[in-house]
Amino acid sequence: MLKSFFEKYSKPEPEPLTVDDFRLALTVLLVRVARADRDYTEEEKQHISELISGCFEIAISEANELRREAEDLEARTQDSVQFTRIIKQKIPFDQREEILEILWEIVLSDGERSYGEDGFLRLITNLLGVTDRDSALARQRAMERMGKN
Repeated sequence: MLKSFFEKYSKPEPEPLTVDDFRLALTVLLVRVARADRDYTEEEKQHISELISGCFEIAISEANELRREAEDLEARTQDSVQFTRIIKQKIPFDQREEILEILWEIVLSDGERSYGEDGFLRLITNLLGVTDRDSALARQRAMERMGKN
């Protein structure tokens, strides 16, 4: 009887997510870092769309659609490993700092750094196999590019 009660009210197990699109994986991480401070603003959404439009040379409308798809996927999964794994498969080690620069740009775009954002970027740095020093250098380059030096 007790078992049937819990079965009735428990959520079904989500289906495993399979993501093999590098663009989507990177966009999910951008959304996740923007949400890490619990204040996901329209300005951050626009910034993400502009970044991915420029990075992937796609129209802003396509970038907006990719961002919306990434927002949905990010909300449905807690696991960042699958996304960093895709990035590691597609991006050579010596170019992974560029991924961190893009992530740092999102963190810095609102003018405030939170513990959640810093913690998430430390995790991603580790998952990408990049050193903390290289992440700090990527942050500095992002700040310079944004004129926040």
